[in-house]
Amino acid sequence: MRKDPKSPERHAWRMAKKQEIMRERIANADKDQGILLVLTGPGKGKSSSGFGMLARALGHGMKVGVVQFIKGAFSTGEEAFFRELPNVDYHVMGEGYTWDTQDRERDMAAANAAWEIARKMLQDDSYHMVLLDELNIALRYDYLDLDTVLDDLHNRPAMQHAIVTGRYAPQELIELADTVTEMKVVKHAFKDLGVRAQKGVEL
Repeated sequence: MRKDPKSPERHAWRMAKKQEIMRERIANADKDQGILLVLTGPGKGKSSSGFGMLARALGHGMKVGVVQFIKGAFSTGEEAFFRELPNVDYHVMGEGYTWDTQDRERDMAAANAAWEIARKMLQDDSYHMVLLDELNIALRYDYLDLDTVLDDLHNRPAMQHAIVTGRYAPQELIELADTVTEMKVVKHAFKDLGVRAQKGVEL
């Protein structure tokens, strides 16, 4: 007869086995390096996750840089909060959503100006973490040269962490990254219920 999976004995046995596996993984993870993280997919939470890691880094006294591509036509809570903090270098470089600007040349110029700032951060080992928010959108529309972006990310300081957000991450970036998370939509208040963007949630 099979043991009840909810019994204290069964639970203790399962957790002991899990502990053994996790201790072995931790023991084998003996490298320290800067991590390239890509947060992509159609679901909500990509930028939010990036800013969450930024807050974590600041809690450790690390210096961080932020370059926001695309966004810029309206103020956001993260900008209001992070911009004035010590150890934060914050740049909002976008012209707003691409369907609002409807001007490819202007969008390309904004994206390339943003990349020049990002490149300087990616070459400076005083930045412990660099967040490149909505970079994937700029890459999707070919506002930036993909090979240049990949080279700059690859050649950044060895211990610098870089976070790239936005839908439609190119396969080449996914292959270069160390950690990739794809956000999935299950239900969304705006698309499914007609709820406007709310402060503290989207703004």
